[in-house]
Amino acid sequence: MLFDDWQSIVRTIVFGAVAYGALIVFIRLFGKRTLAKLNAFDLIVTVALGSTLATVLLSKDVALVEGIVAFAVLIGLQFAIAWTSVRSETFEGLVKSAPRLLFYEGRFLDRDLLEERVTREEILAALRNNGVSRIEDAGAVVLETDGTLTVIGRGAGKPDVLASVSNWPAPT
Repeated sequence: MLFDDWQSIVRTIVFGAVAYGALIVFIRLFGKRTLAKLNAFDLIVTVALGSTLATVLLSKDVALVEGIVAFAVLIGLQFAIAWTSVRSETFEGLVKSAPRLLFYEGRFLDRDLLEERVTREEILAALRNNGVSRIEDAGAVVLETDGTLTVIGRGAGKPDVLASVSNWPAPT
């Protein structure tokens, strides 16, 4: 069906504008962290917010107020979990994973690759994506808490940025 009626078009425009405005207000109230993708939990909240917005816009079964309440619940829970995790290491350990070293100074860390379900080919792709043309030029590859691969160039000494990686220092 190409066109239903003008009432549904007007509903989509009005609900879209109001829901979008409400989402902006919530994001401003709860801060920049609301849409950050610092870990898997943050990514889930971002996807859920998008899904909720789409449902409010397109489903006649969901009232506008219900959608706004859903935004508030998702953002409120995300805020509460982030607030608690920065104040409690125990709680942080429950809701967040630690970054993991997968490659160090020319060596693939096969046990860690296996545990994280990452292939050598994916490490090589990350190196290429970061402009590393020779494997000897890569100092380290880290699987971050949000699932991205970070490439660290080879430098003098042991990089300070690896201090928070779960399996640092690298096995010899």
